[in-house]
Amino acid sequence: MTEAAGFWKETYEMVAASKVSVEEALAGHSRVLVVNEPGLFVGKHSERVVVRRKSEVLMEAPLLDLEQVVILGNGVSLSSDLVRECGQHGIPLYFLDERGDPSGSLVAPALSATVETRRQQLLAYNDRRGVTLAKGFAHGKLMNQLLLLRYMAKYRKERDEPLFLDVQAAARDISDRCAELERLEGERIDDVRGELLSIEGRGSARYWQGMQLLLVRDLEWPGREGRGATDPVNMLLNYGYGILYGQVQQALLIAGLDVFGGFIHADRPGKASLVLDAVEEFRQMVVDRTVFAGLNKGTLPRLDQEGRLTLDTRRNLVERIFERLDTPEPYAGKRLKLRSILVGQARHVAAFLRAGGEYEPYVGRW
Repeated sequence: MTEAAGFWKETYEMVAASKVSVEEALAGHSRVLVVNEPGLFVGKHSERVVVRRKSEVLMEAPLLDLEQVVILGNGVSLSSDLVRECGQHGIPLYFLDERGDPSGSLVAPALSATVETRRQQLLAYNDRRGVTLAKGFAHGKLMNQLLLLRYMAKYRKERDEPLFLDVQAAARDISDRCAELERLEGERIDDVRGELLSIEGRGSARYWQGMQLLLVRDLEWPGREGRGATDPVNMLLNYGYGILYGQVQQALLIAGLDVFGGFIHADRPGKASLVLDAVEEFRQMVVDRTVFAGLNKGTLPRLDQEGRLTLDTRRNLVERIFERLDTPEPYAGKRLKLRSILVGQARHVAAFLRAGGEYEPYVGRW
């Protein structure tokens, strides 16, 4: 079955029940198509995207209402006509494996056609702008980690004061790392990367220790592990980060940036280092908050016989993350959806690279 943050699922259900036309069902929802069931075919008919299982049409909607396509897992087929049409309309296609790790993307050439921003981005690697951006990305991550810990701990103060105090201590340690990061100086990112990663790593270690304390007691979790993790909590986090990765990549492309020209993450062939840099500011607001809120409310992940997240578990996580991306948050004196804030921050990065000044990372309101 296809779905996308409630929108495509609701559209299908409403149309199938003859409650409302497709056009009416589209109004006011996210425009992301997520396909995660093997055996489905996604193609184009006239000016519409069509999803089929063999000869059965599961979904049909106007291409003009589509912003991106996310393919999760294996066994999904795409028509060349759809790929061409997506390119002409600037609709990116992202491919993630069954663990949520990005495995590829197709984007319209026009999204990377800007020149001046990319020139300045590459030049910034060897001057203080690169250091400023790297510090900004790391500072945003640490501050959001600190604030999420405090946000989740405040509900425990009355019923578990020792836990509350332990989490507050972890938050203070992260605050100390922020101050340490602020004092870090250098002319080039290569001169400070090692120390910056050490500061960020020590802060993140305390964050995950705090999150372990805040997780429901009957769910065993060995602590944070990245790619290749086999426990359900880390698999949920990794899967969520993979979804967020595609959203950040699209925002950077819209802003005219080169996704491979990062600052914190070192260059490596095929590694979208700037995506890995920029995603740090949003992990807590988009993924961590969503995953831990669900776990603590009793939405526990299930694994299949091969030790992977079940299809239903992945569907539920995808829907909740896209709902989170559609949640309005304070930003630049306004209230914008988080997906719009992603684009706003990417444009902020591009403007900083072109004109200098200060880079202010995104720090959520908790």
